[in-house]
Amino acid sequence: MGLFSFIKGQFIEVIEWTDNTNEIVHQFPVYDKAIKMGARLTVRESQAAIFLNEGQIADVFGPGTYTLSTQNMPVLTALKSWKYAFNSPFKADVYFVNTRNFTDQKWGTTNPIMMRDPEFGAIRMRGFGSYAFRVQDPALFLKEIFGTQSSFGSDQIGGYLKSVIVSGVSDLIGEAKIPIMDIAVQYDELSSALRTKLEPIFNGMGLSLSGFFIENISLPEEVEKMIDRKSSMSIAGNLDQYMKFQAAESLRDAANNPDSGLAGAGASIGAGMAMGQMFNQAMKPSADAVEPQQPAAPAHPASPVDTEPCAQCGHGLKASEKFCPECGTPRPEKKFCTECGGSLSSTMKFCPSCGNKV
Repeated sequence: MGLFSFIKGQFIEVIEWTDNTNEIVHQFPVYDKAIKMGARLTVRESQAAIFLNEGQIADVFGPGTYTLSTQNMPVLTALKSWKYAFNSPFKADVYFVNTRNFTDQKWGTTNPIMMRDPEFGAIRMRGFGSYAFRVQDPALFLKEIFGTQSSFGSDQIGGYLKSVIVSGVSDLIGEAKIPIMDIAVQYDELSSALRTKLEPIFNGMGLSLSGFFIENISLPEEVEKMIDRKSSMSIAGNLDQYMKFQAAESLRDAANNPDSGLAGAGASIGAGMAMGQMFNQAMKPSADAVEPQQPAAPAHPASPVDTEPCAQCGHGLKASEKFCPECGTPRPEKKFCTECGGSLSSTMKFCPSCGNKV
């Protein structure tokens, strides 16, 4: 092999990258950065190739096969001041950018998010989920995020993207003012709104937020216990039913706990009996709840009109007395006027209403 052939072999003639890693950007290893004019460039689907001249972005190639020449490298040609077709090797940095979707990226709140709930007041909540992104503008991404590193993976930008997402989640949920009891049915709507909110931020880095999902929003343990107690009371219906439910639960726990001994069982049963007495008292209407009775009308002495003389002894019989309290004679049957139908006593000889003779 002659010297000319050896020197010629040092120039790169095939430029390609077979991606078998999780890298977003990969720098193609060019020996002494010398690329032969007329070299073949292969850019696969979901890839982009960027040529840099002395740190300045020159030409960007999408998927396809190219033969490098001054015709298909207009920016680099202008930077190099090639006025004519130039067939000599040139120096440049070559970066391949992976433009596929990077899925199953996780996000989550490191610290609780404070929010105000209309029912529970100020509460702390946590959230987590997943998202997907891809490089939308390779040149902008290289300029804003990547720089001139030899390689760049999704884990190197994941922390920053997570911070952007958590900030957006906190802001949107605070503005939405959705009650925490109803937030679970709003996951899809919140995910869509968050994707719309965060997309411009991702675009500013040359990225696209291709997917965003909220998997769960949880509350502190003490708040969840409060919600559980409230749910139990709602199921029971009222305080009385809830206390009965609690007593039944205590008796069941005592029966299922053989290690508690007689003392423990007796204490549980005694508590249940005491609660049972409380139930009975709760079931009885209190004195304050009883509707006050109307005061009885003052009693008036019976007038002669209100009494009827006994046919045997003449003692005045009240309207409610069926037998004479003096002699025991039954009250005489009532008579009625044959003319007007008015009520007559047994001693009357004429009807007091019409004067008809009885």
